[in-house]
Amino acid sequence: MTRLSRIQLAQRAARDIPSGSYVNLGIGLPTLIANMIAPDQEVFLHSENGILHFGPRPDTGKADPCLINASKQPVTLYPGAAIFDSAISFAMMRGGHLDLAVLGAYEVAENGDLANWTRNDPGVPPAVGGAMDLAHGARQVWVLMEHTTKDGKPRLLKHCRLPLTAPSVVTRIFTDLAVLSVTPHGLLVEETVDGLSFEELQSVTEAKLCRPASTR
Repeated sequence: MTRLSRIQLAQRAARDIPSGSYVNLGIGLPTLIANMIAPDQEVFLHSENGILHFGPRPDTGKADPCLINASKQPVTLYPGAAIFDSAISFAMMRGGHLDLAVLGAYEVAENGDLANWTRNDPGVPPAVGGAMDLAHGARQVWVLMEHTTKDGKPRLLKHCRLPLTAPSVVTRIFTDLAVLSVTPHGLLVEETVDGLSFEELQSVTEAKLCRPASTR
């Protein structure tokens, strides 16, 4: 089956972000979204290390080492951007001031449980960062992730096996195979990559999938 590349996945998620939104981009795959949002889209990107209204990565040789996102990658600033300390940044996250947090994940359960801060790998210390604050403080939580592990095992599960970041917080999931919404009846398949059937998608998904009403 044909899968979206990381760039294509970020592009697909960026298309659904409403204009005027205040959005945190989590560490890893979600940071690519910053390069996909047009300036006239007026999305105000927030980084937990203390930036609001940043833009894409700078051109080669033009990076300012003091301007980085939470993944320590260089960013640019749009006119009117603000820089502040971590206390203010986390107050924004915890106080419900963000419309959306777009996070990566190791696992997501069919009820929206999120596991994204540790895989319990031997010798690798877990680091939750601001993920728990974002998961509880943002008005919506979207996830960008690969649909399966490298050995083909599902990452969308009936119940998460890894320690949770937060229960029942994810509302929308973008994977390299599909776009899904979390509902009380299971994961609603909004969109799939070209040529992928519902049955094929379910075969690589442990969580229960639901067809759109128009195809039932």
